[in-house]
Amino acid sequence: MTTSQKCGHNGRIRPARMTDVRAIHGLLTIFANRGLMLPRSISSLYDHLRDFIVYEEEGTIYGICALHICWDDLAEIRSLAVSEERQKCGIGAMLVESCLDEARSLEINTVFVLTYQAPFFRKFGFEDRDKQELPHKIWSDCIHCSKFPDCDEDALVRTGLAAGR
Repeated sequence: MTTSQKCGHNGRIRPARMTDVRAIHGLLTIFANRGLMLPRSISSLYDHLRDFIVYEEEGTIYGICALHICWDDLAEIRSLAVSEERQKCGIGAMLVESCLDEARSLEINTVFVLTYQAPFFRKFGFEDRDKQELPHKIWSDCIHCSKFPDCDEDALVRTGLAAGR
């Protein structure tokens, strides 16, 4: 199957719903089991459901992403995952753009990401940053990671979002 055949693009991005939690958890678990992202419990997903958006085609969720507000002028893009059969179709890009649009609408100026996919995020204007420069408050989830405190993810930051309104 060619990329154009597997990429239907007849889907849509929408806010996550209660009925999506199991599918979100399943997608996250695939990548967490490979050490590519932090695992999330079902309970945590319910607690943070409003942070999530999904990419859905014909009732199936193929992509997920969350914009987590940290405080006043800072948010994190987290839990970006696209099912393997839909990777390289632009779904991840659409999800990131949607999160950046939401940050702008909330007048959040700075968005950061901790990732193993730094080149992907650089395409959206994110710049490398030393993790030590990020506020300590962001590490609350990191303490649950098996790699803490020796995190090997890259930190990237995008600023100037609120000014671009």
